[in-house]
Amino acid sequence: MPASGGVANPAGAVRDGGPMLDAPPSSLRLALVSEDPLARGALARTLSDQAEGWTVVAAGTQVELESARGAPPDVVLWDTGLRLTEGTALAPDLGAPVLALVADEAAGELALGEGARGLLFRDVAPGMLVAALHAVARGLTVFEPGLSHVRAAPRSTALTGAPAQDTLTPREREVLGLLAEGLSNKAIADRLAISDHTAKFHVNAVLAKLGVQRRTEAVVRAARLGLVTL
Repeated sequence: MPASGGVANPAGAVRDGGPMLDAPPSSLRLALVSEDPLARGALARTLSDQAEGWTVVAAGTQVELESARGAPPDVVLWDTGLRLTEGTALAPDLGAPVLALVADEAAGELALGEGARGLLFRDVAPGMLVAALHAVARGLTVFEPGLSHVRAAPRSTALTGAPAQDTLTPREREVLGLLAEGLSNKAIADRLAISDHTAKFHVNAVLAKLGVQRRTEAVVRAARLGLVTL
């Protein structure tokens, strides 16, 4: 289970000289994203039954939370549901690291490709979920043992040798220019008069075609390719 500062164990420790996770940070702000209201309620109850140390500041569907964006949480818990398919696997964009709950390895690959920092099965034990949330909030990468071998699924739209400028659509070029201005997905949607979901779809397509995982990386690479001017 690789991590930037060590290897996070969902049971609550970091090896390779990293800090222990026994003392969870106070006032951790958590956003809970699930399309299924029953699953959302069950997760909220599970979290409320655990030790104090965080506040669920937002809970809802992905569209609801991204549309009503406020102060970013410290960590996002994303329940991907029973089926996650390529093209619909858009991780919540709430300005915080994401811990994904997945039904199987295929869903784990897709969630990881979307930038999830942690993967757990949906039937994870409450104690493991709590430890993993604290670890991801601290910038660590966490995998449940049964998912430790999962790797990000290759994006079907990734570059295949063609220059990036030849693969970007006119709309994606517009989105890339707005990314270079530092605009959020919502601001891009407002500027282009499209929905937040459509804006996020275009942003993800741009990242995929540039072969990067993060918005800042996309802007840097685009500048090197002469696609934008910083």
